[in-house]
Amino acid sequence: MSWSLDQFSASLVSVSDATNTVYCRDLRAFVAWSEELGFVDPARIDRRTIRRYMASLDQRGYAKRTIARKASAIRRYFDWARKNELVETDPTVGLSAPKGRARLPRILPDSEVEALLDSPAAKVADDHPARVARDLAMLELLYGSGLRVSELCDLTLGQLELSAGRIRVWGKGQKERVCPISEPAVDAVKTWLDCRGGLIEEAESVDLQAGKHVGLDSGEPLFINLRGKRITPRDVRRVIDRRAMSPTHPHALRHTYATHLLDGGADLRAVQELLGHADLSTTQIYTHVSKEHLQRVHRATHPRA
Repeated sequence: MSWSLDQFSASLVSVSDATNTVYCRDLRAFVAWSEELGFVDPARIDRRTIRRYMASLDQRGYAKRTIARKASAIRRYFDWARKNELVETDPTVGLSAPKGRARLPRILPDSEVEALLDSPAAKVADDHPARVARDLAMLELLYGSGLRVSELCDLTLGQLELSAGRIRVWGKGQKERVCPISEPAVDAVKTWLDCRGGLIEEAESVDLQAGKHVGLDSGEPLFINLRGKRITPRDVRRVIDRRAMSPTHPHALRHTYATHLLDGGADLRAVQELLGHADLSTTQIYTHVSKEHLQRVHRATHPRA
């Protein structure tokens, strides 16, 4: 294929699999639109053509944020295409696209965090004890260490360093970072490791003091389901649905983690490092959330507010 989309996809080593999938889907839509107009290869695309495509998306009712994302995918493609000599010049240079309003992430109130971690819905009371232990350990890591759901699901036993109170995480672009683990999370993970063997009906020995796992392959998944298979993001969502007071996306725990750090006085650069953000601007959205939170507290508590 003259557009070489497979090669472009393979070049996206610095983005997550989910971002890669979205970029390629957006590009295939652009290629299909272009070929309908007779543009069968990228060398025939100019800035005017791309502007027409952006306008067509607007006419079809796409949100500004969606159009901006599609424009970003096209920019990235043509930058790659120029470097790989598929085109002589990059037609996206200077291209502007509508910028949608950034949505502030949802931050869980203290009551909902407590319900998830300490006082889950009564319907989990009679659940399998190992599953209850596993679910709490997962939630403690999501909130206590600010992990992405994909990072949580990818964790292996060898990434744990319980005695040091930390965990090594592979984030977006396969970048490694070390995340501290809260004391409640350490206790919850230890309890889960005690139960883990029973969940898959195997005898497993764990040295909890050293955080080392005897007789286990360090590459084995940390969190497994009742069939002994690695946990999935959908499984995590079901866990939260069982325990939450109201519909809650797993990523809300990461948002809440970051906001609570900033509310507590953490440095923005430190929060960036803890979250694994490549760009500080990504972390800065939490400063807006934190300010809104402080304003709400001021209005609710100060007599002159």
